[in-house]
Amino acid sequence: MTASKSGFIGQIFSRNMLVCIFTGFASGLPLYFLINLIPAWLRSEQVDLKSIGLMALIGLPFTWKFLWSPLMDAVRLPVLGRRRGWMLLTQAGLLAALAAYAFLNPRNHLPLIAGLSVLVAFFSASQDIVLDAFRREILSDEELGLGNSVHVNAYRVAALIPGSLSLVLADRMPWSEVFVITSLFMLPGLLMTLFLAREPVLPPAVPKTLKQTVVEPFKEFFTRKGIASAVCVLLFIFLYKLGDSMATALATPFYLDMGFSKTDIGLIAKNAGLWPAVAAGILGGVWMLKIGVNKALWIFGAVQAVTVLGFVWLAGFGHFDTVGTSERLMLAAVIGAEAVGVGLGTAAFVSYMARETNPAFTATQLALFTSLSAVPRTVINSFAGYLIEWLGYVPFFQLCFILALPGMLLLLKVAPWNGEKTQDAGR
Repeated sequence: MTASKSGFIGQIFSRNMLVCIFTGFASGLPLYFLINLIPAWLRSEQVDLKSIGLMALIGLPFTWKFLWSPLMDAVRLPVLGRRRGWMLLTQAGLLAALAAYAFLNPRNHLPLIAGLSVLVAFFSASQDIVLDAFRREILSDEELGLGNSVHVNAYRVAALIPGSLSLVLADRMPWSEVFVITSLFMLPGLLMTLFLAREPVLPPAVPKTLKQTVVEPFKEFFTRKGIASAVCVLLFIFLYKLGDSMATALATPFYLDMGFSKTDIGLIAKNAGLWPAVAAGILGGVWMLKIGVNKALWIFGAVQAVTVLGFVWLAGFGHFDTVGTSERLMLAAVIGAEAVGVGLGTAAFVSYMARETNPAFTATQLALFTSLSAVPRTVINSFAGYLIEWLGYVPFFQLCFILALPGMLLLLKVAPWNGEKTQDAGR
């Protein structure tokens, strides 16, 4: 480490790190709003699990965002600059869209709720595109690891709002008021865009043609890797978190069906899931410095898969007629263990995706990878409700464990245990 202690402390408490806290929180809030709060709202209003499961399709914009990511690279809006202009537009759209749920009721407006949720997903995916690019451009190479760690952990902390505070409030006030209060938590990110963030210096070679902005990033990836290896990488990105993602697709309705109250879920499940994931993510990042990304993908992926079995164990008890301390401790243990798996697995997975990009096309190639990794959360998870009603919870979670294995097998090809792969794309 060449930097002095004071220089290291200065990096931690720098303006850029503060900005990364805001970008992470603003990025995580709308996603957790969709995957935590909306299912709880619909289930509490007696919407069936099939319909709730199909609502996972509202996340399709997260899987297709690479299609319009080149546009956000090339087009400069009239206000605030190339990055901050798009940040302001997407954040203002999210603030308005989240508040709009206050005027809807699942019994009468389910199609409208689905349409509004697609709009939220579109704004959220678009915000992710510009925030990822913005963060890469304001951080020096030395700050990248720390900045991304800060961003990811702030992203997870954002889950406390829709996944905890909002659920607790929903036991004490009308849902309409809950949605308005939740939407106001987009304000910190919007204020960051207006007053704290500084527009990055325009790079020397700004994309100008359709070929530069759309074709070249994809052509470069397949040329550099070769068709067969590139397909293996993309298949691995799709499969690595499939089992874990499906297991948590309808987690909140599962907890409700087990007999836990919304307050139990808000105060126990979400907190038990958040802090272990944050701690595991930080420890996983430090551990990777010693063992490398390849070994981390194997070890962390195994932990990620095994902890899914905790849901099998919990579901085996069936519905709790009375929820006491022991039941709450069981829930906290299962969710905490799964969160450790998620924290570790995500730390290795994000590092792997970043490693596979060419620095000249980081924004678009990362948009491609993160879009593909979001497919299980949207398309595949939309069938979770049908599978649960057909199989029951215990066989469903057993299936989720089995689906975690193909991604692990692909590690033999994309990240073999012996030998850290190196990149030749201008590294």
